[in-house]
Amino acid sequence: MSPEVLSVEPLENFSLLLTFDNGEHRVFSVAPYLDKGIFSELRDAAYFRSVRAESGFVSWPQGQDFSPDTLYLKSTPHLSRRAS
Repeated sequence: MSPEVLSVEPLENFSLLLTFDNGEHRVFSVAPYLDKGIFSELRDAAYFRSVRAESGFVSWPQGQDFSPDTLYLKSTPHLSRRAS
């Protein structure tokens, strides 16, 4: 089981800066998903920035979400932030 997301910050280029409950900061790119069904709505920059962390997931108002497993396994460590 992967750690859960505590907070999320939208970044440029359709990426998310994630803080996990194990103290890690990681970057997840949403770009590969933007052509897939419901995720195409995330192309709107204002809407993309409406992301929030909720119950370990990240989600948007219209129901798009990513699970903690996907977020952790498909993200990369954020080099300028270290685990606390």
